[in-house]
Amino acid sequence: MGKLYERIDDRLRRFIQGQPLFFVATAPRDGGHVNVSPKGYADTFAVIDDHTVAYLDLFGSGSETIAHLRDDGRITVMFCSFERSPKILRLYGTGRVVIPGTPDWAELAPLFSADPAQAAGSAHPGLRSIIVVDVRRVADSCGYSVPQMDLVGERALLDDHHGRRTAEEWVERPARNAVSIDGLPALEAGHPAPVVS
Repeated sequence: MGKLYERIDDRLRRFIQGQPLFFVATAPRDGGHVNVSPKGYADTFAVIDDHTVAYLDLFGSGSETIAHLRDDGRITVMFCSFERSPKILRLYGTGRVVIPGTPDWAELAPLFSADPAQAAGSAHPGLRSIIVVDVRRVADSCGYSVPQMDLVGERALLDDHHGRRTAEEWVERPARNAVSIDGLPALEAGHPAPVVS
């Protein structure tokens, strides 16, 4: 039922692009909590090449993924079809965190905008970083037990919430994401807060 792929080919790329939701799983090297996070917003995921993907990381309630990537780098991204044809696709690899203002940021940012002149994530006011994954294993499985559901739409709640924050309110936010729930370092001191226009 499951199949291993040598790369992210065009068919898998189309499947990825068609999913409105993906999940990210990470864990610290030495014990601690395993983290699984759902991610939405269709414009936040990009397939860069056959072995590299990236996604926009928005400020949320914690910083587990960043802490775990800094600790040991392991990451799994899972896509799951809720449509008529069942399918689960997992991308296993190592990840890195790219922060605003770095040379990598300038290179990656245009991947997340229809207008290359526009800043990455300008539609997402809580943009924290870009997570880049070096994909080492691509595997699918059946998903036969996953329910079939209809998508009603994306939730704008996170963007709306972040969009109401003032510049002063954003100043403290990076410091609140400085460590994981296990006390591992996450955001570094001086991590830029989102720009409020």
